[in-house]
Amino acid sequence: MLGVLNGFMVIAVVVGAGYVIGLRGYLGDEGRHVLTRLAFGVATPCLLFTTLARSDLSILLSTRLLVTAISTSAAAVLFAAIGLRNGWRAGQLTIGALCSSYVNAANLGIPIAVYVLGDASLVAPVLLFQQIVITPLALTVLDLTRPGERQTLARRLTTPFRNPMAVGTLAGVTMAATGLPLPRPALEPLTLVGNMSVPAVLLAFGISLCGSGLPARGDNRPAIWLSAAIKTVVQPLIAWALAAAVFRLRGDALLDVVVVAALPAAQNLYTYASEYRVAEQLARESILLSTLLSVPALITVAALLGGSGITHSRQPTAGNGGRSGDAVRPVRLRTAPTSRSSGPGGRRRPW
Repeated sequence: MLGVLNGFMVIAVVVGAGYVIGLRGYLGDEGRHVLTRLAFGVATPCLLFTTLARSDLSILLSTRLLVTAISTSAAAVLFAAIGLRNGWRAGQLTIGALCSSYVNAANLGIPIAVYVLGDASLVAPVLLFQQIVITPLALTVLDLTRPGERQTLARRLTTPFRNPMAVGTLAGVTMAATGLPLPRPALEPLTLVGNMSVPAVLLAFGISLCGSGLPARGDNRPAIWLSAAIKTVVQPLIAWALAAAVFRLRGDALLDVVVVAALPAAQNLYTYASEYRVAEQLARESILLSTLLSVPALITVAALLGGSGITHSRQPTAGNGGRSGDAVRPVRLRTAPTSRSSGPGGRRRPW
């Protein structure tokens, strides 16, 4: 599948560049931490704000999001239940649960949605759900379980509002919900800074691989294999079962939700682990392992559920007048459900 391979190739090149930077020591001993702090405290909050401020929140009411929310929750709960039984600590449980359920919806999900599914808006529900619900909740847990002085009740209650990622998310949702226009002079600098987020995360991830050896080794081996297996096998199966048996989705709609569920763990999860100095090896190696395993998983899902029509009827639209070879135009998330492309035979694809 061209879309799957293209998405992974982009990530591999940037992560490889980070590995070379770390190997050569171009950024010094603190280069990885600087990139992590830049992404966590500045670039990613700007990216979340600009993305959500211009998004259509009505897509959160779709059946697709319900399938995503249930399958995501089930995968996270499964890891947490097994981890609790094995006596793993709160930080390891939180990061492991995220690596088991939090999909790479942005820098890998969007290219795959464009090239494989033919509609970039398909990742919008899961992207918004992760940014609005999962991220603030997980970071609040990490804040509250961070070692140090015992926090007061007021400080615990205001934890989400002191986290830059949560602040960016909540501010973006507020702008989208109220419909307030964002002046262009204010939007463009935030967009420019936000564009640093994905490269900074991938470069920091690549630097962290220097001297790390093969994944799934050492004391965290059971947790790493567990999270990768849940992410690449269990979560797609849960999504398929829910979509097919409970919500009666068929054809393109069924393929869409299963492909999104089969995406690997997001690289920004390593940013969270690095920022909080908790379960960094688990995050790094779980992300790497799930990314490697998701290639055959996504190809298998597309082959089983997509059929022969996926390579003909769902090609992405080329930009610049449709000339072949041109780059695909940048994607906006504000896409109404009724604007989805028609499937084979002119039928409108179900939302």
